[in-house]
Amino acid sequence: MKKFLLFLFLLSPIITLLNASEQLIVVISNDFDTSTAPLKRFEKQNDRFVQVGNTISVNLGRNGLGWGIGKYSIEHNQNDPLKHEGDGKAPAGIFTLGSAFGYTADIQSRMPYLQATADLICIDDSHSPYYNQLKKIGSHIEVNSFEWMRRSDKLYEIGINVHHNSSGVISRGSCIFLHVEKAPGSATAGCTSMRYDHLKSLIEWLDPKSEPLLVQIPVSYCTKIEKQFPGICPKKLSSSKLSYQ
Repeated sequence: MKKFLLFLFLLSPIITLLNASEQLIVVISNDFDTSTAPLKRFEKQNDRFVQVGNTISVNLGRNGLGWGIGKYSIEHNQNDPLKHEGDGKAPAGIFTLGSAFGYTADIQSRMPYLQATADLICIDDSHSPYYNQLKKIGSHIEVNSFEWMRRSDKLYEIGINVHHNSSGVISRGSCIFLHVEKAPGSATAGCTSMRYDHLKSLIEWLDPKSEPLLVQIPVSYCTKIEKQFPGICPKKLSSSKLSYQ
């Protein structure tokens, strides 16, 4: 009995987090190797999640998915791939969201907003104390590797920071965003990308008061989270072909 009570005590923060969320961004891929997937938005209605808006297509890492480090761990096979720095995989798991960001001084969004100015960087040097953090280049910091948030292209024109590996575990991946796609079907280095208009609509829909989460998993793991998020799984589950009928 004591062990059971201890388990419930340790689990309670996770249950609270999941129960509090009323908005979900759900990306369910066919398998760990797939680089494209459908994205759906859900809102909680009467203890069940109901889709709002249209299903859209998004691009994942060029090497598919690997388990990331989010707020909630899904029990998984020990042979499944893990997300590591530079592996070309997008993180699988359940993640909270950080600030929206973009090139302009402000955007239409209820989320906290960070302008991607010319001196803003994201640090992917896994041995830096600032690993996986957004910093100003003039902040008197020394890093061996980083990426500019104000790019010469449109990829970061708008975006959302995904809270993967927030504690900065060495080499487990950094600088994960929802951002604008390079082209339809163009895989990423590890982020999740989509059309500009789709991302803009997504950002405008998000409400921090609803404690939104990103759920990004292979379809084979959908049944493991169906109890926590009733209504989000496809009616027909298949590891070879995804159906949203």
